[in-house]
Amino acid sequence: MTSPALADIEAARGRLAGVARVTPLFASGRPVFLKAENLQRTGSFKIRGAYNTISLLGPAERAAGVVAASAGNHGQAVAWAAREAGIRATIYMPEAAPTAKVEAARSYDGIVELAGEGFEGAVAAAREHVERTGATLVHAFEDERVIAGQGTIGLELAESGEDVDTVLIPIGGGGLAAGISLALREQGRGRRIVGVTCRPGVTIADGISVKHRGELASSILERTLDDVVEVADAEISDALLLCLERKKLLVEGAGAVGIAALLGGKAGGSGAVAIVLSGGNIDATTLIAVLQHGLTRAGRYLALRTLIPDRPGELRNLLDVVARNRGNVVTLSHRREGTTTTVLQTEVEIVVSTRDEMHCAELLASIAAAGYQAERLGPPG
Repeated sequence: MTSPALADIEAARGRLAGVARVTPLFASGRPVFLKAENLQRTGSFKIRGAYNTISLLGPAERAAGVVAASAGNHGQAVAWAAREAGIRATIYMPEAAPTAKVEAARSYDGIVELAGEGFEGAVAAAREHVERTGATLVHAFEDERVIAGQGTIGLELAESGEDVDTVLIPIGGGGLAAGISLALREQGRGRRIVGVTCRPGVTIADGISVKHRGELASSILERTLDDVVEVADAEISDALLLCLERKKLLVEGAGAVGIAALLGGKAGGSGAVAIVLSGGNIDATTLIAVLQHGLTRAGRYLALRTLIPDRPGELRNLLDVVARNRGNVVTLSHRREGTTTTVLQTEVEIVVSTRDEMHCAELLASIAAAGYQAERLGPPG
């Protein structure tokens, strides 16, 4: 397996003409440009590599069909590209794959099988499928045709006309970063190229959560990247919330890691920055949880626990303090059993919608002044 050259990436762009959208590059505040691959067909950049690979299959390979292993986005892209080519696609996804991504792959006529606890388990199942059926494996990142397809994003960045100093690219298996960085380096531009990863383990950035980076991709990244930085889930949730509120762009966890790196001061450089928003396929349940966490960190939600005397009117007194301070109660629960120091107390947990961290501090001070000892729950802003 050899590294694709600039000519391969340019040829991939020819195949993708009219298929993969030339996604917009949005300016954002400081010289920051957001490459919105979340607006791409199937909701992520993956359509580029999948379509380019399937376009190069011969008649016998098409007849045998294709198979892919995916955390979600690659599977959707392969299913869509295979449907467009009129061939059969089987997609193996981890058993814990987000429901939205599983159903999306099925909606593109992909035959979805759940196998293994993570991406590696899905890959093993896909390879067994190849041995049984002779289908062609369209690997998510360990394929020069896939890397060349992803590299067309680099061509678009280079030809955007924007004077960008630093480019931030998510890294999972490495195919996206390898393709983009290869295209940019081959163009002879002096940009800093920085890869962004997530912390290992369970993460909201499931799209880049892989145990091992591809060997081919790694060999490319070793000579094309200037730096690799890591972001945590809390930083990603902040970035996702900011992107949704300020730019009205819905991105998934993996798609927001570049913004997280910039907000966390990890991007380096001093000039304009281009950030690749790699995808926007986020499960609704995950989105709700991420937004609630992000709002809490930003001081927009205040969660607290306190004890009140167990007598008529005390709950109203506490809520009056919240109301006078312009807090809006989102949820409230109270219980007597197993949580109080005496039988004459009731524990109350409240989530209040607030303006910012200063408002949270003012509300907590007013509750304390009213005689309640409140414990703040969840992360401060």
